[in-house]
Amino acid sequence: MARQSKRGRDARNGQFITIKEAKRRPSTTVVETIKVGPTKRRKK
Repeated sequence: MARQSKRGRDARNGQFITIKEAKRRPSTTVVETIKVGPTKRRKK
């Protein structure tokens, strides 16, 4: 089952930014929910 993660993105240039910054500038930013796949286990 995939986990979900929230990310802020600038609507003008598409760069990821912090969620705090995205909430501060709601007219030019978007807060997206991105699916995150399962993590792989590393062998020791």
